Amino acid sequence: MVGILLATHGDFAEGIKMSGSMLFGDQPNVAAVTLQPQDGPDALRAKMEEAIAAFDDPDQVLIMVDLWGGTPFNQSNNLIAGHEDHWAIVAGLNLPMLVDALASRDFVESAQELAKQIIGSGKEGIRVFPAELEPEEAEAPAAPAQEAAPAGAIPPGTVLGDGHIKYVLARIDTRLLHGQVATGWTKAVAPDRIIAVSDGVAHDELRKRMIMEAAPPGVKAHCVPISKIIEVDKDPRFGATKAMLLFETPQDALAAIEGGVEIKKINVGSMAHSQGKFAVNKVLSLDKKDIETFERLKELGVEFDVRKVPADSPENMDALLEKAREGLNQ
Repeated sequence: MVGILLATHGDFAEGIKMSGSMLFGDQPNVAAVTLQPQDGPDALRAKMEEAIAAFDDPDQVLIMVDLWGGTPFNQSNNLIAGHEDHWAIVAGLNLPMLVDALASRDFVESAQELAKQIIGSGKEGIRVFPAELEPEEAEAPAAPAQEAAPAGAIPPGTVLGDGHIKYVLARIDTRLLHGQVATGWTKAVAPDRIIAVSDGVAHDELRKRMIMEAAPPGVKAHCVPISKIIEVDKDPRFGATKAMLLFETPQDALAAIEGGVEIKKINVGSMAHSQGKFAVNKVLSLDKKDIETFERLKELGVEFDVRKVPADSPENMDALLEKAREGLNQ
């Protein structure tokens, strides 16, 4: 696994490392070093050398610094001497860049490949709202004329792919689409479409817009009522689609499955605590209705993958349900 070293002026490195942990959990082979006002260049370099020496694979190191030409960058430049074929330095550190690095480490073999991967995320993460404040992009040169592609809606009855939509992930998460989903899970399962399935949210224009804007670059996001996903599941026009389904509650997931949506496994990610619910771990709280719903899903042959982020170890659903029963009966 590529080791990631965050090196910045002040406490920025520690803070952004903590932010990454909030989204992905504590990660191995990630270190933060800071240049404090009392530190000289040699002191910073010593911290960096100590951190790199603790990585499992010191031959594959990505150093992420805040400022090109600053002391953390200059000391990184000194350290990379002799490792130019394997290590990489990326300046302009921001959270989208770090999130992409943490999400992509399991899918790349080298630090230099990872460096190429995260540059786009760092740039794409710089956006402004309202959208009209975005600077205008220069028009690209016109491409050679080609035969026009079909436009407009795909006619009903058209069969794309094998005619069956592919569900790369079905997840229960009270917050639906947020950082952990938009980065970690999207990288892990590579959908081309994220579909939040909720009757309530589908009729809430503000929440719908927030979900659509939270989608990562290159992935379309939608919010539909349960009846719509049941229709989509049977529509052959979605046969070439790889979809991630997000449900607010297990009850919504059950309604979709009982309506015919072919889901074989559900990732149980996060269920918020509220009155009448018992917390079985840090992110899951269940009440009696939830327990009954999960038992019904089990009867339908649905398997459960209980974990918040891809890097977590799955928990045993039966044990959590039993813990919830005991807690609610106290």
